Amino acid sequence: MKSAFICLIILFTLIVSPASAQQENSGQYYTSFDGVKIYYEVKGDGYPVLLIHGFSGTGQGWKSGQLYGDLIKAGYKVIILDQRGNGRTDKPHTDAAYANDAEAKDIMGLITSLNIKHYDVVGYSRGSIIASRLLVLDKRVNKTVMGGMGDAYTNPNWPRRIHAYRALMGDTTLHDVDDMIKYIHSQHFDELALALQQKYQPSTSTQELSKVKNPVLIIRGTEDKENGSETGLQQLIPASKLVYVPGNHNTASKNSQFSEAVLDFFK
Repeated sequence: MKSAFICLIILFTLIVSPASAQQENSGQYYTSFDGVKIYYEVKGDGYPVLLIHGFSGTGQGWKSGQLYGDLIKAGYKVIILDQRGNGRTDKPHTDAAYANDAEAKDIMGLITSLNIKHYDVVGYSRGSIIASRLLVLDKRVNKTVMGGMGDAYTNPNWPRRIHAYRALMGDTTLHDVDDMIKYIHSQHFDELALALQQKYQPSTSTQELSKVKNPVLIIRGTEDKENGSETGLQQLIPASKLVYVPGNHNTASKNSQFSEAVLDFFK
């Protein structure tokens, strides 16, 4: 369990070095519904595709994989952002700032500000959890890719989410997350913001998923054992299909097979 947690957190971080961060600082800020400033970047002029990063990560992480560049080469308009509490985006320390689908609302407001009428979404790991909320909240979403995710997040009392929150708030009795906490402590993260993200991480009910009519692609690494059952998730979403690509939870989103699966699905 410890190795699984540290493996998961290493993937989610996707943080660039300060030097490369300066080179990549070509984005803008959107002021969200509650005044939080959301950092984002847009590149390309074609059909819009939004990429959503995972826990403790930033939008820059997508640039270290194959998909970001392939989407641009294929003529898409690619949108990345740092979700609230991460990267260059504001990191509020109130419960209200993360409750009630705040992260999905950030994205929907950003899409509105960009005058986008329809768009596709790619999420990975926790990014897939937010993508799932967009599926049920935003009628402008067309196709959705959920990578690195099984059905565990549909449980509002998912034990791992609860343990992560408690440990980030200082509970030292949950030794199944020791490695995760050690890693978080070793980085320059805003730990209270991360804790609140876990506390208010949304679930999407099986009833909501059963009503989804949009095309959904679930992508799973062949060695990825995180976040519940991918086949269980596929069975919950009527218009979904499941594909496997090489890799574990850390590596599957970065390879050419992941990119090819996404591009084929969007075509």
